[in-house]
Amino acid sequence: MKSMRRQLFTLAWPVLVAQVAAVGNGVLDTVMAGRLSAVDLAAVSLGVAIYVSVYIGLMGVLLAIAPIVARHWGAGRFDQIAAEARQGVWLALALSVIGCPLIGATDLWFAIAAPPEAVAKAATGYLVAIAAALPAALLFRVYYALQNGLGQPRVIMAILLGGLILKVPFNALFMYGGAPIGLDAIPPMGGAGCAVSTACIAWIALAAAIYLLSHDAQYRRMGLWPWRLGWPEPDRLRELLRQGIPTGLSYLIEVTSFTFIALFVARFGAVVGASHQIVANLAALTYMVPLSIANATSTLTARALGAGDPTQARRASILGLQMALTTGILITVTILLGKSQILWAYSNDPTVIAAALPLIIWIGIFHLFDAAQTVLSFSLRAYQVSTLPMGIYAVSLWGIGLGGGAWLTFGDSFGAPTAYFAGALGFWVATTAGLALAAALLGWLQWRVWQQTAPTSTV
Repeated sequence: MKSMRRQLFTLAWPVLVAQVAAVGNGVLDTVMAGRLSAVDLAAVSLGVAIYVSVYIGLMGVLLAIAPIVARHWGAGRFDQIAAEARQGVWLALALSVIGCPLIGATDLWFAIAAPPEAVAKAATGYLVAIAAALPAALLFRVYYALQNGLGQPRVIMAILLGGLILKVPFNALFMYGGAPIGLDAIPPMGGAGCAVSTACIAWIALAAAIYLLSHDAQYRRMGLWPWRLGWPEPDRLRELLRQGIPTGLSYLIEVTSFTFIALFVARFGAVVGASHQIVANLAALTYMVPLSIANATSTLTARALGAGDPTQARRASILGLQMALTTGILITVTILLGKSQILWAYSNDPTVIAAALPLIIWIGIFHLFDAAQTVLSFSLRAYQVSTLPMGIYAVSLWGIGLGGGAWLTFGDSFGAPTAYFAGALGFWVATTAGLALAAALLGWLQWRVWQQTAPTSTV
């Protein structure tokens, strides 16, 4: 039998490659938009912040599928896995109906962000296009959660790597137009072309997932194919929502504590918005390492709990946390030593780089706390503990992160920006402090859960 460390690595590395491929799309958008203009980069930053705020919150509800599937797998209840996946599809469709109009509510978002007119105009085109990606992205997440719950992330890795390969030519086609290759019907769209590219790739990825699902012998044995969607099952949907809504709200709180920074600093102009987009993208890219470890940790922990082995579940959680902190230290050192080279890779605008330099220093510190809280939160979800972590995130990331960031940036009156914490710096300082508190509180909660689930010894 493979050691737990080897099992964790086997599950984590394909998820890491898949997540890096997914975030790589954002990296390419940032780099290619940065080569157009500061306005295009700021518009992409604002559009991404809005889309991600909606998508991640809704996607978080679907994440409940993975630990539920893993528990069924660990307990040998294979016939239940297909039923959970079908209800996940219904849930994804319902969430799409909510999310698409919300992404397109530009009046609401721009009232919060108050961006310059040029940035708002470019961001509007981005949001209209990116809304078309949401249904495909949410349906694909059902397949993603199913594969992770079964401990088979390599297929997801292959699909997302394929999407990353398509991203550069698709971006170039829609950003610069099709005239150079004889496709005159496709006009140059600037930064909004990134969103059109993303939407196309999202639907291609979903088609690939359906094709692979239909040709997988294991899924046929489980009854997942031939596909019969059936009707919504209230009991299963209630259980999905019972676990998924707190998880989705936790994700919403976590992601908006970062994406709303882009909305707040948009009023400072294109340079500040662009500098924030660079460091936010870097933070998202480095986050993929602890996220992959957290996914693997959650799967192994849930399987052990489904098999009735709390000792093995605790070992999996501790090992995942140790691995995340070790890699976190290495990433922090790399960022701090290579900060100038990293920034020049993102942009060739000296003013944008100068604005981003103080921010990237905080990213290194921020990442350590982010790594710890990510693994702890995923481990707690395997134990079906999701409501209290949601409250911890609300206090730490909204209260200290966003609230504290606004106070540091705008001062007591939330009026004119302060001198020391100009631009986005105050928000990143406060968010780092909020993540530190979240990591500490989630660590305490995980310890309490271990105490409650520890097997009682008999003498």
